[in-house]
Amino acid sequence: MTKFVLGRKKMLHFFRVPLTILLLALSITCSHAFRKYRHPEIKSAVFLSPKFVLDQGSVVNEYYSNIDFPRGHIAIKGFNAEVVDEAGHPVPLHETYLHHWVIARYYQRLNATNPEHDDRQKNKKPDHIFVRNSGICQNNSLGQYYGLGSETRGTDSDVPDPYGIEVGNPADIPAGYEEGWLLNVHAIDTRGVEDKLGCTECRCNLYNVSKDEYGRPLRPDYIGGLGCCYDHTQCRLRDDSESAKRNLYLRYTVKWIDWDEFIVPVKIYIFDVTDTWKRLDNSTGQNSEHECHVEYNIEPCSTSGMTDIRCTDSKRISLLMPIGGYIIYGVAHQHSGGIGSTLYGEDGRVLCSSIPTYGQGKEAGNEAGYIVGMSTCYPQPGSVKINVGETLILESNYSSAQRHTGVMGLFYILVADQLPKPRLSLRVPIAKQVNKVYA
Repeated sequence: MTKFVLGRKKMLHFFRVPLTILLLALSITCSHAFRKYRHPEIKSAVFLSPKFVLDQGSVVNEYYSNIDFPRGHIAIKGFNAEVVDEAGHPVPLHETYLHHWVIARYYQRLNATNPEHDDRQKNKKPDHIFVRNSGICQNNSLGQYYGLGSETRGTDSDVPDPYGIEVGNPADIPAGYEEGWLLNVHAIDTRGVEDKLGCTECRCNLYNVSKDEYGRPLRPDYIGGLGCCYDHTQCRLRDDSESAKRNLYLRYTVKWIDWDEFIVPVKIYIFDVTDTWKRLDNSTGQNSEHECHVEYNIEPCSTSGMTDIRCTDSKRISLLMPIGGYIIYGVAHQHSGGIGSTLYGEDGRVLCSSIPTYGQGKEAGNEAGYIVGMSTCYPQPGSVKINVGETLILESNYSSAQRHTGVMGLFYILVADQLPKPRLSLRVPIAKQVNKVYA
């Protein structure tokens, strides 16, 4: 009986331990858990493309394989780029117009060579396998992971936590292959040209071409676009222009983190307002044929030659989303004359609206008359959901006060299949306190 009473007293003494000591012990335990699962540090690296040479009015549209890029199983958190000279100084758009840069992912067979010259033989594995994004465009169109143009300096490309674009997963890379990256740079030198806007819009009469880069005759009604400003073409110069070659580079910055189980992967979707598609059956869109033409023309609203700033060309297309998920990022890509683009849901709700910013000066990043940035969308997690098979509406708006050729109406979104799971779900009552200590 005595032993029982002593044991009971010890138990009572234990439960009388000051509450502050218990809270301290619990806080230490929780803090160790928080330290273990806190977000990894974002890494960043700056790289230079191979050198390209431009003279007044000249064009480069080069593809560079095996470019420098972070290796390993990682999550890409951001990618951006700009044209710089040999001294590393940013080059303004009114001197060298960055029509676009594109970065694409591929798997390369060990000891293979250039992915642009992939000689396939019967019963032989291909040297290169391009890894497309999750978008719906087909026929080698718009399969890139990233890509922007003149707006690149002023457009946010960061992927918010805890999301990331997963690459380099050994489980995804076929045996005997390794991951590689391809960079396409399309730049137009407009120093000394007769018509800067016309050169950047690739108007065929200014380039004096009647055939495309493969030697095929252009359609009689093709008046401007990528078919007229391919690699090594020349835009018309003023009579007083003189040769002024210079070496340039695309300087690109990659942000990433090492992959871990707490990163939520996102899929890349690129929609094109010129997509002509048809559904092959009554499916949710998986069995559809898509042909994305990428560019189109804007005709002036007035035939009198007088400009009217109230004129707007609005191009719309409906698209079926093959999968569902949550939008965590969105941005549009437009050319000069663009006034904004919007992606709508089936019920008319705005999923994301992206508006251009035009420069007002001469310095790089603020060039007057050029789009120097596009606004982006970062919805609250879970607030913007797309359902499987939902019909989306893409709208691209341009000023039609004057003619524009070779414009684009693309829309990029990042979609997560699921929302992130709470890391400290068993410690919800004190999670706020822990975050406050370690933020």
